[in-house]
Amino acid sequence: MAPLLQRETGRRALHIGVADDDAVPPLPGVAWTRLRLARDGYRGDLRGCADEPLPFIDEAFDLVWLQHALEPAPQAAALLAETCRVLAAGGVLAVTAVHPLGGWAPWFCWRARGQRQSLQWPWRLRQQLRRQGLEIESMRRLGAAWPGDARPAGSDSRWGGGYLLLARKQRRQAIPLKLRPLPARVPVNARLSPGTRRHSVS
Repeated sequence: MAPLLQRETGRRALHIGVADDDAVPPLPGVAWTRLRLARDGYRGDLRGCADEPLPFIDEAFDLVWLQHALEPAPQAAALLAETCRVLAAGGVLAVTAVHPLGGWAPWFCWRARGQRQSLQWPWRLRQQLRRQGLEIESMRRLGAAWPGDARPAGSDSRWGGGYLLLARKQRRQAIPLKLRPLPARVPVNARLSPGTRRHSVS
């Protein structure tokens, strides 16, 4: 993730993952707020309920990374909408997830037996993000095609078991006001100059 996000100039970043040992890329000058999605809610730098809005103000972060957080979320669409809300205009959202048609999907579902898990289709995420005002910058398959493959986890692969989606929140464009001239009544002085004919005054 670090090479992909090096060019971002934001200073406030949010990471939402599922594991205690999830690492965040060491970006210069970037302060990370880290949350872990557990069964009973968010843990990490803050605590909160998973079925409630994120405890941040609007547009609080320049960068948000959802690392396999949509799969176990009680309401994935609500979490995605909240992520877009706390993302600042011009900021970047990164989503990493298991591809439903990848070789890792059966293994992932087997490991998650007894837990709520929902694999997210990339095309559906693209549609949801566009409705939230984000522009899709990149979508790529990553990692090994199946468990046991020696391919590095972060390498591009046409049949990779995971995928990475990058989207940028559009800045609000200022709409210039169009001024329309309005007719104005100008009062005529009742005292006319000598020799002025009244019918020439309108």
